[in-house]
Parts: sequence; C-alpha cells; structure tokens
Amino acid sequence: MPIRPENRHRYPENWAEISRAVKERGHWQCECLGECGRGTHEGRCPNRHGRPAYGTGSTVVLTTAHLDHTPEHCDPANLRAMCQGCHLHYDRDHHRRTAARTRRAAAETAGQLAFFEEHP
Repeated sequence: MPIRPENRHRYPENWAEISRAVKERGHWQCECLGECGRGTHEGRCPNRHGRPAYGTGSTVVLTTAHLDHTPEHCDPANLRAMCQGCHLHYDRDHHRRTAARTRRAAAETAGQLAFFEEHP
C-alpha cells in the first residue's frame, strides 16, 4: 500500500529495505494467520506476491503492515508481510478512526463543530 505523502516523514529512510526484509522473511507469502479478521482462510493466508489471489484471481500485492499502526515502530516483531486484502481488513478500524478525526478537523476548520457534537 502506498505511503501517503503527509505520513512519509514518519517512516525511516531505509523503509524500502526494511519492508523487503519482512517480505523475504515470509518467503513472499502473506504472513496473516487470521488476525485480519476476514475469516476467509484457516491458518496462514495462501496469497503470494505476484500470483492470483485465492477467491478473486486478482494479482496479489504483498505489503508490510505495522501491527500497532505506528509507522515509527519498525521492530521486526511489529511488522508482518500481508497481502493487500488482509492488510486493508486488518487496518479497517484504524482507518475508520483516523477518517473520523480528519472529518472532525475539517468541520472545526469550517466552523461546523456543533454539527459533530453529541446532544443529550
């Protein structure tokens, strides 16, 4: 998954090397053991980089996921090679929260804060 330009500064300069090492550790196969919550595979996900994805046939793109969603935390134990499907599903709640914060900030900037505040 591409790094958003506004987050690039959070990744180490050698991120490409780190990411490649994680993928090589996993022999270019998704390392998800079901923690993504998709419920589509038992044990390790069978998807391999560049090959057709199980179920869809689309070409698999292997990514590197931060298990704690913190780009600065690049300890190998916090990184997992994941196919794009598992990675997106693993990050879904995190993306939902950050999108809500982004919408709220935009509303505050536009003077619309009252719209988002809860009423008893």
